[in-house]
Amino acid sequence: MREVDVAIIGAGPTGLFAAYYAGFRGLSVAVIDVLPEPGGQVTAMYPEKMIYDVAGFPSIKGRDLVANLVSQAATFGPEYLLGVRAEKLSYLDGKPVLSLANGDMLRCGAIIVTAGLGSFTPRPLPAAENFVGGGIVFFVPHLADLAGQDVLIVGGGDSAFDWSLALQPLARSVTLVHRREKFRAHAATVDRVRDLPVRIIVNAEVTKLHGDGAVTGADIAAKGAEVESIPVDTVVAALGFTADLGPLTEWGLALDKRHILVDSTMVTNLPRIFSAGDITEYPGKVRLIATGFGEAATAVNNAAVVINPAAHLFPGHSSDAG
Repeated sequence: MREVDVAIIGAGPTGLFAAYYAGFRGLSVAVIDVLPEPGGQVTAMYPEKMIYDVAGFPSIKGRDLVANLVSQAATFGPEYLLGVRAEKLSYLDGKPVLSLANGDMLRCGAIIVTAGLGSFTPRPLPAAENFVGGGIVFFVPHLADLAGQDVLIVGGGDSAFDWSLALQPLARSVTLVHRREKFRAHAATVDRVRDLPVRIIVNAEVTKLHGDGAVTGADIAAKGAEVESIPVDTVVAALGFTADLGPLTEWGLALDKRHILVDSTMVTNLPRIFSAGDITEYPGKVRLIATGFGEAATAVNNAAVVINPAAHLFPGHSSDAG
């Protein structure tokens, strides 16, 4: 069993900033994530997409944001335990003990859960259920892979419109199909896509995919219109994801559906267990990366006092150092 001041479960943006801030507070840090590299959902789902709501960056690619956060945290040398799941929680002499799937055990001064939505599984595209070929993706790790292609995007949320914005300059054509007339995406993003040469088909569904070994086309059935066949090289099924908290549900945490309940100090109902980022819930919660950064600092500062009661809640500004 190894000792660490703070174990952070989840290596997404909130977890990475928490790792930096815990190091700034002079705490030893282990960052744990089931994914094989840092970045969480940003790295896994939209590394090439532009992010517009991070303070100080008019826009920044997902992968660049992650790289900056890793570089920032590296100042204090956090330990990364990647490709391994946090399994069981117990207590020893009042401190939490975290058991990992690989057999490692960490005795922690505090644990901060920043696991986003937990593990996530993409919602399937019904038309693809009986299609045995390739060319169906749920996110695009490298935009250049779709350069010069006819791309079909299915969905009406932020991801569907963000992919439309990102792919339109590279693809031969981009068609977006949504089963309703109204979109869940941010209105400003919808307006930007409408100004581009992106074909938007509403009140419609993809009923069939064509191709032998790879997608070559799709049938689209729109309300009140005949079925239309269009050429397609890649289908981006941006239909959202289902989330699973996995072993966290067995810890005894107070939950609201898939979210961990916290108070204004980001502490949970369990001693020395804090949480921050999208996985948390409290009155007025807003799920933004920017919000997660503030919650991470709040969680770390309050954890620091729990770990060392002689510590100050507010350590001063980082610009005061030196």
